[in-house]
Amino acid sequence: MDTNIILNKFQSLPIKAQHELVDFLEFLSSKYIRQKKAPKKNNFSFNWEGGLSELKNQTSSVDLQHQANQWR
Repeated sequence: MDTNIILNKFQSLPIKAQHELVDFLEFLSSKYIRQKKAPKKNNFSFNWEGGLSELKNQTSSVDLQHQANQWR
């Protein structure tokens, strides 16, 4: 969009609306600056998978659920 068009529309607004627009522009600017600075989220990792494999012959998943309920 041409900046002259934006400037003309801005200048045709009442002063109160111009202030609101400036506030909104500041909000948008801060929102997108925060998004750029925010660290990217890593995908969920399954590095724990198989961590209890040595217990598979000693206990079942149901037994582990019961034990977890007792800890709560």
